[in-house]
Amino acid sequence: MFAMQYSHRLPADYDMQIIRQRAARRGPLWDDTQGLAFKAFVSQERGRHGAAGHVYASVYLWLDASAAASFLMGERFQAVIDSFGRPRVETWLPLDARAGTDRAQKASWLLREERLLDAGADRAALHAAQIEANRQRAAEAGTVAVWTALDLDAWQLVRFTLSSHEPETTNGGALYEVLHLARPGIGALA
Repeated sequence: MFAMQYSHRLPADYDMQIIRQRAARRGPLWDDTQGLAFKAFVSQERGRHGAAGHVYASVYLWLDASAAASFLMGERFQAVIDSFGRPRVETWLPLDARAGTDRAQKASWLLREERLLDAGADRAALHAAQIEANRQRAAEAGTVAVWTALDLDAWQLVRFTLSSHEPETTNGGALYEVLHLARPGIGALA
């Protein structure tokens, strides 16, 4: 598996309806993509849910890293570059990914939480704890999917939760509105 996200910061006066229309138009093109667990088309709007500015982002969980490579080197990613310029692509090694009990529901929210790893941490115990935390989160009402990944550059854990319900608290995480969720391979998750 392979996880990634790229984001586009937009001007403060940008009409976010344009982004909603883009996601509605382009999102279904991903619904049958081979090697993809899911792609979330997400946004943040300035002043809502703690967002400092307008952001349009794409968050991926790939089942097959070679499918991710083909995307990044192909025409689909060229369309991103042509529209917004070449973005910085954050990449992670997934440690645990699972579908939630409500995976058939519409995902409306994506929560991204980050946690730095202490250099002296017991990584094996931390990994086991993340798996258990994901099991618990996956069992919560409204959870569509949850996954934790390792950022090898910054030595931090990043947990993503797709949910049909807006979280009561973000615990300092970044909250995004899901504009479209393509999920051709969600059934392959635990």
